[in-house]
Amino acid sequence: MKFNRKANAQWLGSGKDGKGNLTTASGVLDKTQYSFSTRFEDGKGTNPEELVGAAHAGCFAMQLSFLLGEAGFTPDTLDVEATVSFEDGSVTTITLDLKGKVPGITSDKFKEVAQNAKEVCPISKLMKADIVLNVSLNN
Repeated sequence: MKFNRKANAQWLGSGKDGKGNLTTASGVLDKTQYSFSTRFEDGKGTNPEELVGAAHAGCFAMQLSFLLGEAGFTPDTLDVEATVSFEDGSVTTITLDLKGKVPGITSDKFKEVAQNAKEVCPISKLMKADIVLNVSLNN
């Protein structure tokens, strides 16, 4: 499978006082505001790290679902929270906190398949940051 996805960013002004907006081809983001305050303070809008976290959590959850299916399991729920840690100008760590409900699977098997999903997830492969995976099975 091969495809391209597009997103656009527009920035106006200086780094600290300027502002920008993000738009995706799908329309999910449509001139969504971002700025210094949304990135480094608690301003209203989004930021690149939040979007990376959402992309990573979504990709990982879908990859895990496929791998569980290949192993003969169908998840009821997979909840993934991605925490993107930023320090001194770099994303240093992404922590994926996974909570799942998967009928018939053991905790060890769930952890094994989740670890594999972390390794083969296309967004994980993009990251140079350390990726920490915490797994919890809620059967």
